[in-house]
Amino acid sequence: MKRFGAQIWTRLWRNRSWWQRMVIVFLLLIIAAAGAIYQWIFADLPSIDALDEGLVLPSTRIYDRDGTLLYQITDPTMGVNQVVALADLPDCMMDATIATEDENFYSHPGVDIQGVLRALWINVKGGEVVAGGSTITQQVARNLLFDPEQRAERTLQRKLREGILAIQLTQAYSRDEILALYLNQTYYGHLAYGVEAAARAYFGKGASELALAECAMLAGLPQAPALYDPLSDPDAAQDRQRVVLDLLVKHGYISSEEADQAYGEQLQYAAFPFPIEAPHFVAAVWTQLQRDYGDMLYAGGLEVITTLDLDWQNTAQEVAQQQLDWLNNPPAGEPEHNAHNAALVALDPYTGEILAMLGSPDYFDERIDGAVNAALAPRQPGSALKPFTYAASFDPTLEDPWTPATMILDVGTPFVTRRLESYTPANFGLVEHGPVLIREALASSYNIPAVVALDHIGLDALVRLTTRLGINTLTDTSRFDLSLTLGGGEVRLLELTAAYGALANGGYRVDPVYILEIRDADGHTLYEWTPPEHTTPVIDPRVAYLITDILSDNEARIPSFGPGSALNIARPAAAKTGTTTDFRDNWTVGYTPDLVVGVWVGNADNTPMVEVSGISGAGPIWHDFMRRVLVGQPELEFAVPEGLVRAEVCATSGLLPTEYCPKTRWEWFIEGTVPEDEDMLYQPFTIDTRTGLLADDTTLPDYQEERVYLILPPEAQDWANRQGIPQPPVGAQIVGGEEIPARLLSPDPYTVFRLTPLVPEHEQRIRLTIAVPTHTESVTYWLDEELLVTVDETPFDHWWTLFPGEHDLYATVALADGSTVTTEPIHFRVGAWVPPDERPTSGTFE
Repeated sequence: MKRFGAQIWTRLWRNRSWWQRMVIVFLLLIIAAAGAIYQWIFADLPSIDALDEGLVLPSTRIYDRDGTLLYQITDPTMGVNQVVALADLPDCMMDATIATEDENFYSHPGVDIQGVLRALWINVKGGEVVAGGSTITQQVARNLLFDPEQRAERTLQRKLREGILAIQLTQAYSRDEILALYLNQTYYGHLAYGVEAAARAYFGKGASELALAECAMLAGLPQAPALYDPLSDPDAAQDRQRVVLDLLVKHGYISSEEADQAYGEQLQYAAFPFPIEAPHFVAAVWTQLQRDYGDMLYAGGLEVITTLDLDWQNTAQEVAQQQLDWLNNPPAGEPEHNAHNAALVALDPYTGEILAMLGSPDYFDERIDGAVNAALAPRQPGSALKPFTYAASFDPTLEDPWTPATMILDVGTPFVTRRLESYTPANFGLVEHGPVLIREALASSYNIPAVVALDHIGLDALVRLTTRLGINTLTDTSRFDLSLTLGGGEVRLLELTAAYGALANGGYRVDPVYILEIRDADGHTLYEWTPPEHTTPVIDPRVAYLITDILSDNEARIPSFGPGSALNIARPAAAKTGTTTDFRDNWTVGYTPDLVVGVWVGNADNTPMVEVSGISGAGPIWHDFMRRVLVGQPELEFAVPEGLVRAEVCATSGLLPTEYCPKTRWEWFIEGTVPEDEDMLYQPFTIDTRTGLLADDTTLPDYQEERVYLILPPEAQDWANRQGIPQPPVGAQIVGGEEIPARLLSPDPYTVFRLTPLVPEHEQRIRLTIAVPTHTESVTYWLDEELLVTVDETPFDHWWTLFPGEHDLYATVALADGSTVTTEPIHFRVGAWVPPDERPTSGTFE
């Protein structure tokens, strides 16, 4: 029979012309191709009847380092997600979702050809995939009908199958039913599935209560919840909200005025109180898991072991709440301090393991914006960056590195900023200390020496160091100036604490670690963290030790903090505080050889506290936490690295002591940096006790007395006079030291003076002062290239009556040998009086 059939086919084929044979072959190829394509697309295509199965999400469990459950990601029907009917949602939530995700949702058959072509065009123009073109229906099909592996595929086959399922869903379900599936099953970040859970997680309210601004914020999250998270990156979230509002205007849902009003609203964030331990830490872990494992979180049933010690976490929350309660309920006679928020981070300085992360004292207290993780939010650090400024100045690779014994004048010192403005830093309490060694300047947190140090090393050197240590918020140096070392930038508590970890571990960068191990539902290890191998230190280990030795020197910080401050924890520990000038932020960061802890106190809404400094606000939290978690652990000493030596120096100048130096101290030095010069600040002079003047050849021996005087540079003379420090009589010959160059001391460069009608014009004067070399005969001041006055008596000052205009001042100094020297010019401005209500609120020097 087969043979007979073959014979018939052969006769028929032979009786066909060549073109008829080609048509038959072509038709057979089309049929075969169609069958292959049909098989390629429709084989094993999920049935839309299995839609309900996709709603069941397996659990992912997150544990602390000892196996205590922190959070369990459960099926939506078990509480994490609450289904809400479209009728119970505000129109703005549905409008914002459709405008953002699928503008033609109610008109296309499940696949939007126009949207696909538009996305293709955007991707072609951008050179990469920046728009997907998936409709809401396609997203529902992908998320509820495909398995995780299929969802992760970025292939034409998956896209075609997704489109076919979307068309089938459109035929089987109404548009409102599909939209309800999307709004109830989509992930919005922070463990919230569906718009109801998202509304409670972000705003502490039901979805039915959402306003336009809140709907726009939520509608922008599904594409990238971690990227647009308003709790960790408010700026990115607000930019995304603006996009959604503009789309609502574009498609006619709202007016431009309504969009602008919504964009300007200050959103109040809160959190829905679902069962969770260490919620800020869990949310951070969840963000990392979402980035690294994507859809496996929803279908894999992962077991995640984290670095957190829950006992330490609970201790952090308890001590923070106690301190804040004390600050806001102080003893009688003290004001309430208006401090309502705090954050704490505890790290292992050798491994980077996060042992505790407190983002606020109460995650669920919307009154304090408790859901905002202050451990990750950028805030101004006050003086907490000073150790890195001095560390950069100690770098032994520099031509002339500074040391803990380097002397800096802690007196009013003017600087010129990059914007050509006069900047004169001041210490806390406006107290100046004259000549101080870096040890005391850093330990007691003096501001002026820190700015002097930053001016010496350069802003770029500090930023390079902090960036290499993992602080990522200071990289744009164009935003900063010399005030950076005093907190004129913003840092994250987690990154700052990790940077201090490098001081504790000998100079090696510390990268914070959240997760120790991840296993799948079958117990197979998917990820296992291994401790880093330290190779090249970021900070020279000897420099790290010098900074540590200073920060752990209780005697050196007594001038500012007293002998019994919160920085003492009855074991070797180094610590540094930070306070912003307006009391909006205060910090304490410190460490032992095996633990580094950072604390921030302030308010999430950035309102100022009332007289709360780093030592009185964050300090007690740091102190109590360290004392409690280190109970029973051995008291370790900081190890001294090789390459350090000790030498005795004069306690005032930091140079080798002479017989006239009244006090000395032993100091650590990197080999090769021990000072070689002798102290010249203390010098002896023979005085005639009858006149108080210098003794001469006519002074009898009985009336001669040798007295030692502290000889300070001209910049410190005003300070010395205020302190009542006696200076040698006129005519005393100062010996040793470098010759003082001639330079103007006041006015400060680029200062702006303003006349007032409240004081007679002839009384509105400024003092012109100058530092001059030895053997100066006279000083001539020149103003705007015209001779102003010649002064031939020490100290060569002159009082000048203010005159409106832009002025340039310089001086020529006549020396005893007949030569002259000329100072660098100083530019300043005198402005006419302007009524307060007409003055600009801000501006730079013109």
